[in-house]
Amino acid sequence: MAPQIRIQELKAMKERITNPKKAGVVALFYPDEGQLTNLLLILRNTYPGIHSNQIGFPGGKAEKKDKNLLETALRETHEEVGVRPEDIKIIRSLSEIYIPPSNFEVRPYLGLYDKRYPFVKDENEVEELVEVPLLDFMDDSKMTTQILTTSYADNIEVPAFKLMGYTVWGATAMMLSEIKELFKQVL
Repeated sequence: MAPQIRIQELKAMKERITNPKKAGVVALFYPDEGQLTNLLLILRNTYPGIHSNQIGFPGGKAEKKDKNLLETALRETHEEVGVRPEDIKIIRSLSEIYIPPSNFEVRPYLGLYDKRYPFVKDENEVEELVEVPLLDFMDDSKMTTQILTTSYADNIEVPAFKLMGYTVWGATAMMLSEIKELFKQVL
């Protein structure tokens, strides 16, 4: 799910990456009121920064107090959407992804939440909760390409997901693609 230009760029810069900031996120799956499985994404608030107003997973930047990136992901998920760390069952970690424009290395985790408590979004960080039915996520017709202007290129064709009226691209789309492939292996 990476544009060809980004794949080439990452290969060329692999040796030059030094001291990336670390982050952890959670791909959180949970049952809705009808007991159908959903995936929680968030629309980040608008702010001065590269990832402003983008769709992503709950999570964020590691802090010195965090023991590891899993703790970061769980802490940030709690802060952003109100899910307590002890209420998330982590299934596994996914491939770490480097994001050149912000110099972040992000470790995603796949988690389950039985939704005993409703989500509570942090109004400072989260514009909207985007609840994606698993059936929509797994639908191959939701995969597309789109011409976007990004922080690294103008009018570039990027692979993306069209989910709940949003275009999900970049690192989040790459993570979603890995999750989708894992699900296909067991379904």
